[in-house]
Amino acid sequence: MKIIDTHCHLDDERFYGGLDEVLYRARKSGVSKIIIPGADISHLSRAAEIASRYDDVFYAVGVHPYDIDGYDENELLQYSDKCIAVGECGLDYYYKPDECTKQKQKDIFKKQIELALKLKKPLILHVRDSNEDIYKILKEYEKDLGQDVVFHCYNACEMLLDFDFYFGIGGVLTFKNAKKLVEVLPKIKLDKIILETDAPYLTPHPYRGRTNEPSYLYLVVEKIAEILNKSKDEVINLTYNNANRLFFGGVI
Repeated sequence: MKIIDTHCHLDDERFYGGLDEVLYRARKSGVSKIIIPGADISHLSRAAEIASRYDDVFYAVGVHPYDIDGYDENELLQYSDKCIAVGECGLDYYYKPDECTKQKQKDIFKKQIELALKLKKPLILHVRDSNEDIYKILKEYEKDLGQDVVFHCYNACEMLLDFDFYFGIGGVLTFKNAKKLVEVLPKIKLDKIILETDAPYLTPHPYRGRTNEPSYLYLVVEKIAEILNKSKDEVINLTYNNANRLFFGGVI
């Protein structure tokens, strides 16, 4: 059994001191690869250091929309060993930013799209309460990006299904208020569904309230299998192959 956690913040302070145990439980549950996304540029050195210590851990370079003040492309370009993607980057309007802040988010987002194209690496997207603006920007770059893009923590916006990108599915799918995502999941192409935890956040039911970790991904697998009327092994195989194709070029 092989599972890839495509979005896990192992560099978060909640994992300090207990990383070996977290990874032990992950491997025991079938997780064979983990990707640390870039969020705060000041954390990148820790992500790179963690990836250098563990053969099954990889990372991306990028900045979250909340951390755009720290964006420095030259800093991002210093990281190369085991860096397999750019992001998470995108737009986040949850806290209702003013127009100036929105424009800055858009500008930094476009710079990271262009960085991914320059480096020829997949792009990890963060989209929150910003579907229309994300859609417009991605349409500008759609032909150049091809399919090497994932909507992290896909928010069930059907408009985004227009893109032939990948869709990260995690613990939110198990929440009682995830009715929209449950309805939309069958509309996603099977070869575009990948698994993620977003750990330490978004812990799946019934463990909400605890720190999320990769070993809980089996709960997401079970929920996907239930919704799509497939076996757990089928879900594991298809999501592994999809993530492997996107991030590792199909190399097992």
